[in-house]
Parts: sequence; structure tokens; C-alpha cells
Amino acid sequence: MTDANCIFCKIIAGQIPSRKVYEDDEIFAFHDINPWAPVHFLIIPKLHIPSMAHVTPEHEGLLGRMMLLAPKLAVQEGAKPYPEGGFRIVANTGAEGGQEVHHMHWHVMGGPRPWLRG
Repeated sequence: MTDANCIFCKIIAGQIPSRKVYEDDEIFAFHDINPWAPVHFLIIPKLHIPSMAHVTPEHEGLLGRMMLLAPKLAVQEGAKPYPEGGFRIVANTGAEGGQEVHHMHWHVMGGPRPWLRG
């Protein structure tokens, strides 16, 4: 399922260009266009899920795969491995949670700490 008006669905479909980090049948990752950190990319499901508030038990496998992929891609994109380095995963959910694009996505951020915010 996709949403014809969703910017992330359009990125997945190749209608809007992105700097791709990773792609498989269910997951797409690409660099954030307004990065907060030296390493900053998004991991999104190809399935249009509006937010983390919309996940159900049927998404368990997909979410697990996304979580397992995050550390691998963080290091691939330049974050130092744990424990010397590390990364942050942020999932904004809903208006009060700061979500701007209503397609579930995780920000993966890493690199030297000056960018780190509370």
C-alpha cells in the first residue's frame, strides 16, 4: 500500500530523487536533506504506515529487520562502531511528537557529538 500524496512514497517510487543508502523489497534508506549530524539518514518501510502509532503485530518482522539494519548502515555511512562511537535512532510520532512527514520513518544519526540534542 502506498499514498499517492506522500513524499516518502514518491521517493521510494523514484518520482523524487534521493541519495539512497539502502534498498530491499520492504525497506528503503536515504540521506536526510537537512542533516543534524555528520551521519544522518532515514530508514523507512516501503509499506505506507503513517506513524509508529499505526504499527500492529503484523509489522513485527518488518520493524525487527529495520532495527537490525540500523547499526550496519550507521557504520557503513561513517559512524564509528560501538562502544567508541555510536548512533541515535529517533522516531517522531504525531504532531506533538514532531512528525512532519506522515510516513513512519526513523532518523539514524551519528558522528562527533556537538550535534547531539537532549
